[in-house]
Amino acid sequence: MEDNRRPIKSRSNTLVIELSNWLASTPVTPNQISCASVVFAAIGALALLRIDSVSAMLIAVAGVQLRLLCNVIDGLVAVEGGKKSIVGPIFNEFPDRVADSVLLVATGYAGGAESLGWAASLLAALTAYVRVTGGALGLTQRFIGPMAKQQRMAVLTFACLGTIVETWLHRPHFCLLAGLVIIAAGSALTCITRTRTLVRDLHRARQGAGENNHG
Repeated sequence: MEDNRRPIKSRSNTLVIELSNWLASTPVTPNQISCASVVFAAIGALALLRIDSVSAMLIAVAGVQLRLLCNVIDGLVAVEGGKKSIVGPIFNEFPDRVADSVLLVATGYAGGAESLGWAASLLAALTAYVRVTGGALGLTQRFIGPMAKQQRMAVLTFACLGTIVETWLHRPHFCLLAGLVIIAAGSALTCITRTRTLVRDLHRARQGAGENNHG
């Protein structure tokens, strides 16, 4: 399982490690932390719908970042904290897909591009589908981008901050729409790159198996 963990630099952050260690000492489970990420995403999504409110956009940013924090901490509590469960892999994936969908669909409605929001949500789910397919075939899961989860949420965060600036300057709101276009296009490209890598890994695995048989 550790081989299929997403490489995240913040896992080495002292504050994150201390928070994870504290949570590991409490009755809180990694699966509960994973579900909390959906709650934070839902709060962020509701805030996104109030596009003209600076405070709402700040709440949206906080919701996105807290969602990501939960996604880091749940793995640390599970692995380093010794709280793995047999259903852990399910909770590691399903809440992520819900959180992505809630945030991206809400961004679409907030930016006046509902169809694009749904499309971005679908493409984000497909990036994960391709990755997990590799794992189901016995290969190492590839978390390559250019628009993996962290990149999607980074773009959304900057889009929210840009919306705050637009509101302050009394300008039309374009940042959320622009961010959504970047996320959708980047996710589509990520599906392509991950699929090509999956095909390449399958061929390599077959060649390796053939060499072992000959040996």
